[in-house]
Amino acid sequence: MRRLTALVAAIVATTTAWGLSAGPALAYPPTPPSASTATSELASLTVKTEGSTSGYSRDLFPHWIIQSGTCDTREQVLKRDGTGVTVDSSCHPTAGQWYSVYDATWINDSSGVDIDHIVPLAEAWKSGANAWTTARRQQFANDLSISQLIAVSASSNRSKGDSDPASWQPTNASVHCIYAREWIWVKYTYGLSLQSAEKTALQQMLGTC
Repeated sequence: MRRLTALVAAIVATTTAWGLSAGPALAYPPTPPSASTATSELASLTVKTEGSTSGYSRDLFPHWIIQSGTCDTREQVLKRDGTGVTVDSSCHPTAGQWYSVYDATWINDSSGVDIDHIVPLAEAWKSGANAWTTARRQQFANDLSISQLIAVSASSNRSKGDSDPASWQPTNASVHCIYAREWIWVKYTYGLSLQSAEKTALQQMLGTC
């Protein structure tokens, strides 16, 4: 009962902090800029025809790298985004729960959790990352300082694939506002371009804020 009370308190606190009216939001990365700032950042991004995936490989974005001690990026996100997470000496989770905000689903085993790149690696490649150095791509693929990585259900992550908001959005509509703010923050931070349909979709999502 004590654990349940603590869990409920955490849900309430986090939901309040994120201003969400529907469901808990325990699995969010660093808070993105406000909707008004996101709107300004979106307006500053270059809009052009999306590039191709010619030459693309996930191996060109080295991940997961060691972040602290024995913990790599995936394990750091699992610890950050979960509740009641315990790990062994290798930093592998031995217990915990994760709330997947994309589909409003609780996951009780880390094997059912994927770490999603908010802006997918292939999407970044088509938006300018093809011209980056390997070091820059590694930074992008492991960046914990902005809202680029999030623990979600494997099924929702695989449903998203490499899609941008014009062709995929979380089924949990209550997070469309913050998802758009996160996406824009990442593209703005890394100077990535976007296509016209993607911009329109993001504007519509910001309209739900």
